[in-house]
Parts: sequence; structure tokens; C-alpha cells
Amino acid sequence: MTKIHDFGESYEMYLKAVVELEDGSQSIPVPAIADRLGVATVSASEMIHRLQDRGMIRHRPYKGVRLTAKGRGAAAEVILAHRLWERFLVDDLKLGWVEAHDLACNLEHLSGPQVVEALDVYLGRPATCPHGNPIPRHSKQVLHGGLRRLSECQPGETGKIACIHPESQPVLEALEGRGILPGVRFTVTEIELFDGPRSLLVDGELTTLGRKLADHIWFEAACDGHA
Repeated sequence: MTKIHDFGESYEMYLKAVVELEDGSQSIPVPAIADRLGVATVSASEMIHRLQDRGMIRHRPYKGVRLTAKGRGAAAEVILAHRLWERFLVDDLKLGWVEAHDLACNLEHLSGPQVVEALDVYLGRPATCPHGNPIPRHSKQVLHGGLRRLSECQPGETGKIACIHPESQPVLEALEGRGILPGVRFTVTEIELFDGPRSLLVDGELTTLGRKLADHIWFEAACDGHA
């Protein structure tokens, strides 16, 4: 039998996954949510129905899932806790950003509003997590307005890495190994045929990454040649 707190943790993970997969006003397919969470599509469908019954999502068969205002507010609370814990683990405990992400995924479900507020005050109400994502103090702060994905760049474009989203251990490890971190400047030097791997100059060092990895990198465009 599923315990109450197990269901609570599960629904928080689903709401968070929907936010992480959102792209503008697009509805999110159930298989994409299942893939993000590493569960079977049938299991994801069951949870989606339960969340719909609780008024947290709207699901249209063959169209996808969207959060309601209630669901978006709940997702923002989870993301707030997650990103504050990441900030604490990196800034105060000096852990790496990959390790901090994994630990925060556990801590986010164990933190009540009083703890989250105290942590926020203790940290000085930071604007972003270590991966550059905004720390949402209301649901509208979750998105990444004004930024573009690196996968949209053309050869010759320059910019500054703003954030990594959505995060996962493999993505963060791959980017850390290439020196691709928030605040780093880059120039796209080449894209292989048929939307192939991108070659970048990152702080003067040449590196290459594929389209899927580039989808996780959001950047600020350069102005007059300077990011």
C-alpha cells in the first residue's frame, strides 16, 4: 500500500517534471513525463489521472498535460525548496553542483514551509540556484523569460551561459567536464551537417557537444560582441 507521504512525494515529482518540460504554452505528452521520471508510461498515466482528480493538472487525451493554477503553485513550492537546498549545499557545505542537485532532490520533499522560509532568509534570498535557474517565490518566476537555448544558435553567434535546465546528473556531469557553467562566455564556431554536433569556443577552449545536450543550455545573447 502506498503511504500518504509517498504519494505526496510522487505528485510533487510529477508536477516538477511538467514544469521542467514546459516550452511556452505547449502541452506535455504523458510519455515525455514518464521518460523524464524514468517510469513506465502506464504508471505515469495513472498518476496523471490522480492529479487531475485533485485539480492540479488538465489532461487532454492525445494532446498532453498542462498545470492548473493550483498545480503550478504546488510545483513552484517544490522547485523553491530544491533550488534553495542546492544553494545551501554548494555555498555553505562546498559540495559540487552535481552532488548538490541529487541531494536537493531528496531534501525538497522533506522541507515544510517554515523550514524553506528560514532557509531562504538564512541564504539572503538568493536570485538563482548554482545552475543559474531562478529561485521562484511565486509561480511565474519558474520560467526562463528572455533566454534562448544554445541548440538554437548559428555559427558565429556569441553569448553567455545563463542556466542549465532541466537538470539531471548526466547532463551536469557532461557540462562540468566541458567547463560549461553559468557566467561562461562562448562562441559557436561550427555546426555539422543535418543539425549535428556543435563546436564551441568556451573561454578560449574548443569543445563539442550534441544537439540534445545543447537543449539543456540557456544563454543570454551578446550585445555588440560582448555577452
